[in-house]
Amino acid sequence: MGVRPPQQGSDETPESIAFGIAVLDERLDGAELYFPATKNEVLDALGDQQVPYNGAGNTIALSTALDETHLERFEHRQELMNALHPVFEAKREQAKGGFVGRLRALLPF
Repeated sequence: MGVRPPQQGSDETPESIAFGIAVLDERLDGAELYFPATKNEVLDALGDQQVPYNGAGNTIALSTALDETHLERFEHRQELMNALHPVFEAKREQAKGGFVGRLRALLPF
């Protein structure tokens, strides 16, 4: 997923802010990961990096997100993405809680 930052009176098209599956997809493009792959092989290829799950920049460790899928092996890239998508969405929904959380979700910083 991604959101566009607010325009600042510029005629240029702003870049989007990527988060969740969109970020992971980009990082997988540059990784040497072959499927089927175990959870540990995914972590070895990508490292236990922080993945932003909303436009406000809140992050979750990849190892934590993988643990929350309750899967140990992914037959193909799409299975990995499909398993992680609800994890990122759940975190995004949790971050919305309360007025401050909703306000943060609207702001790109």
